[in-house]
Amino acid sequence: MTGRPQAQDFAGRLIAWQALHGRHDLPWQNTRDAYRIWLAEIMLQQTQVATVIPYYARFLERFPDIRALAAAPVDAVMALWSGLGYYARARNLHACARIIVERHAGEFPREAAAIATLPGIGRSTAAAIAVFAHGMRGAILDGNVKRVLARCFAIDGFTGGKQVENRLWQLAESLLPTGGIESYTQALMDLGATVCTRGKPDCVRCPLRGACVALEQDRVGQLPAPRPRKALPRRSARYLILRHDNRVLLEQRPPSGIWGALLCLPELSDGEDPRLVARQRYACSVDDIEAQPPLTHGFTHFTLTLQPLLCHVSKVEPHAAQPGLQWLPLDALDRAALPAPIRKLLAR
Repeated sequence: MTGRPQAQDFAGRLIAWQALHGRHDLPWQNTRDAYRIWLAEIMLQQTQVATVIPYYARFLERFPDIRALAAAPVDAVMALWSGLGYYARARNLHACARIIVERHAGEFPREAAAIATLPGIGRSTAAAIAVFAHGMRGAILDGNVKRVLARCFAIDGFTGGKQVENRLWQLAESLLPTGGIESYTQALMDLGATVCTRGKPDCVRCPLRGACVALEQDRVGQLPAPRPRKALPRRSARYLILRHDNRVLLEQRPPSGIWGALLCLPELSDGEDPRLVARQRYACSVDDIEAQPPLTHGFTHFTLTLQPLLCHVSKVEPHAAQPGLQWLPLDALDRAALPAPIRKLLAR
């Protein structure tokens, strides 16, 4: 009968497996540069490796070190992040870089507890940075690791729930090896990402298969328990595509909330008349308005239906430049800091 693996056996299996079968050539590996490690860890939150790699390369080309990132305007950071989603990560990334430069002389703290006090860095991410940059001993608990532990030790319940998550943290701490912390941590990440996957786990290749309680009990497909289902609220909004001479009007969103600090199409409130808004708020005259096909976009906590209104602008009144408004040439949209659904609307 399968028994729950002891810490030494659990870590030993993972470290040995990682040496032979783990990932060793990702762009952010084989370095002690905390900046590069941190950047990768933030980008990898809720985002696949294949998606992150080109963004990571472009970021490093534009911002090769933390001082370059801190000195950049937030608009430039958001533009490079455009399309990667979860934009609070980019705002926190920029804020964190400035704090590290201003308060820590451009150097990340060594201890995970100190790193976790910085914007956008939680307990697990802080531990990963401390492990890979400084060889510090600390436990990580991202989504992949939660899945590995929930299956191997048959932990019931939704892993995002407070009680279950606390139990997993205790377990993760108890399994830490006394040596080889970098290889062990990387092994946990690699195993969850490549073998103990959510949909099609490859249990035959798993180094923990002889000690996995879920495998023994034929519960691999049931663990971890899914998030309790609840109906997501649905919202809708109308957006103006004000087009004039191969340019489109964009305005910057407020710094917080969805799409914070990104450029967006002007949004209409309920009952607002598009022509009146165009004239009074944006100083332009609209000839024709064409309703375009709506686009539905899912967020974590709600679903948004975007209704675009294509407005053919005949005249733009001369007026003083309004902060946050830009008439952007259509051929410059690819480089603009746009939310993914707005980019899709404009690409039509």
